Parts: sequence; C-alpha cells; structure tokens
Amino acid sequence: MTIFKIVMATRNRGKAIELKKLLADFSVEILTLADLSGMPEVEETGATFRENALLKAKAAAEFAHLPSLADDSGLEVDALAGQPGVYSARFAGEPASDEKNNHKLLERLRGIPKEQRTARFVCTIALVTPDGQVEMTEGRCEGIILEELRGTGGFGYDPLFYVSELGKTMAELTGEEKNEVSHRGKALRAMLPFLRRISPKETKP
Repeated sequence: MTIFKIVMATRNRGKAIELKKLLADFSVEILTLADLSGMPEVEETGATFRENALLKAKAAAEFAHLPSLADDSGLEVDALAGQPGVYSARFAGEPASDEKNNHKLLERLRGIPKEQRTARFVCTIALVTPDGQVEMTEGRCEGIILEELRGTGGFGYDPLFYVSELGKTMAELTGEEKNEVSHRGKALRAMLPFLRRISPKETKP
C-alpha cells in the first residue's frame, strides 16, 4: 500500500494542532517542518497572505519532494485600515508574542466604539506538489474586537475576537466549534477535494 504523505509547512504548534484535527479523517501521514531536518527558514516577503502561503509551500515541496501545504493568515481590522494584516504575528515587533500583539491592538483601538471594531480573520492555504501543481483556497471569519481578553483556548488574537453568531470569542470555543467557523477550517475544507485528487489511493471524506 502506498502511503500518502504531505508536509504541513509550519512550526506553529497551534496551527499544526488545528490542521491535524481537520485532517483527522483523511488517510494521509502529516509531517511538519519539525520533521524536516535541515529545512531552512522561509522569509515571508510577500505583500499578501496568498504570496506568503505560496512561498512557504513551494519551499517545503522542493525541499521534501512531497506535496506541501502552507497557510498564511492574519487579522484585518477595519478601523485600522486592514492592519495588522500580513504583519499579524509580529504586530508589536520582535521578539513576537501573543501578549504583546494583543496589548498593542487594544491600545490602537482605545476609545473606538463597538460598532466600529469590526474585523475578520483571513486564511489563504497553498498546496504545491513536487511536479509543480498549485492549488490555493481562502477562508474568512467575521467578528468584532472586544475591549478585553476572554477565554483561555486558541492562540494569537483569539481572546479578543468575538464571533457574534456563537456569542463567544475564538478563545472560548471548543475545538469542534472553532474548526466549523474559523478562517483556517473553511480554507482547509475547500482544499480537501484537491487533496483527494492527488492522493495515490481513494480516501474517505
């Protein structure tokens, strides 16, 4: 039996856990960058989520000679003209931390009323095969930035991002709830048909 392996081009433990859960019923072996000894860091020089996802997926596919999946995602806040965007992970500078990023976001939004604190998480996923096939998908989740952190789950800006349809922040959702509404969950579900097409054997949905 041929084992279908794919690389998840991330060292972010939170992302890897979320993506592995979403692919739990898909018959593949998933590797991360932690499994690829000697894989160099990829500088995210793109101006968009799409460009950065493609950079990372191409680099991993070339290094590992395996189909490689990479995402780039972030938070777009309307009152900040779409910031932090592609700079979400390092919004407050280096060394990056969720605590510093959340604090800076709250400071930048100080005094802005709830109705103007609209935002969205955006995720673009790129999948690149060793023979050069490329597939890209996108997912979005709309929400509101709260004035204080709520919840202990998730990572990044999750404790500040309120999902109105569920009445909770991302950090208060169960894993199943988050996968259902999250930007990353939507983008990955859109990628599953392509994964099935390139799989060397039939897999269950």
